[in-house]
Amino acid sequence: MTSTKPFLSALRGEAVQPAPIWLMRQAGRHLPEYRELRKNAKNFLDFCFTPEMAVEATRQPLRRYAFDAAILFSDILVIPHGLGQNVAFREGEGPVLAPVRSLDDIEKLQLDGVNDRLAPVFETVRELATTLDDNTALIGFAGAPFTVALYMIEGRGGTEGPNIRRWAAEKPDEFGRLIDLLCEATANYLIAQVEHGAEALQLFDSWAGLLPESLFRRWIIEPNRRIVEKVRDVYPDIPIIGFPRNAGVLYRDFAKQTGVSGISIDAGVPMDWAASELQPICTVQGNLDNQILLCGGEILDAEVRRIVDGLSGGPFVFNLGHGVLPPTPPEHVGRVVELVRQQTA
Repeated sequence: MTSTKPFLSALRGEAVQPAPIWLMRQAGRHLPEYRELRKNAKNFLDFCFTPEMAVEATRQPLRRYAFDAAILFSDILVIPHGLGQNVAFREGEGPVLAPVRSLDDIEKLQLDGVNDRLAPVFETVRELATTLDDNTALIGFAGAPFTVALYMIEGRGGTEGPNIRRWAAEKPDEFGRLIDLLCEATANYLIAQVEHGAEALQLFDSWAGLLPESLFRRWIIEPNRRIVEKVRDVYPDIPIIGFPRNAGVLYRDFAKQTGVSGISIDAGVPMDWAASELQPICTVQGNLDNQILLCGGEILDAEVRRIVDGLSGGPFVFNLGHGVLPPTPPEHVGRVVELVRQQTA
């Protein structure tokens, strides 16, 4: 039976009224209840790998905002952890990894048994799948290979990626070994999420915009295409959203060539271009500026209305151009939900 959940209907190419809404990083530090919950975990990975806590974190924004989709509470760096890389999250600093910088480092990674080491994530998915209401879809996710590789190679985020960009350009065969490994691990991880109840998937390629066109095609489009293909070999009908952030006009080729059901766009993409160039290919998801969400007030109202007016005539899911910022007042998020629910094309 085809689901009537608004979010899934939109990903099937329907123009749903009002547009379904969820927000990237909707579960997190902007919520006081999340901050209280976080105090109970030894560290962030412990939080992600404790199903009771991860389920609660996933459900918290649903209680406040009644979003149309829940997204699994986890992190893109569970894959490097599952491969055997040393991953830590330090307060005030974010993720810190033992850098992968050579073929020897790649060969030390262990593909066998990754999903066994990530079993708590699947337990979280299963629990969520059995407890969400009939109108709320469950999104599973993973980081796309280039973005995950950036953290693995640089050893942290918040960087322009000098080491990964040089390695990808100068020694593509070596770098390709890591990308191949990540494609396999990521596809298997996503398939397992669907097995346990995820109804849609999102691939986050947050650092895609660092690459020039030729490298974008090789290290962004092609790995995402391979993962979509591998997942669809097992689950042909699973909706998959791609998010190659800051891809510019290359969003169009990404959407065409990867086979994604939806394309999540950053805040810099013009509405008329997204409507004319992307919506005929797949569902568009986006793209409110998270700084404007933080600001609130008249500019927030105007931007929400502009985005809905520009995209709700076609298949569309309202979201941000990137994740909710930690200082964002919850009432600003509530206001966005209110406005989206009021709007029609």
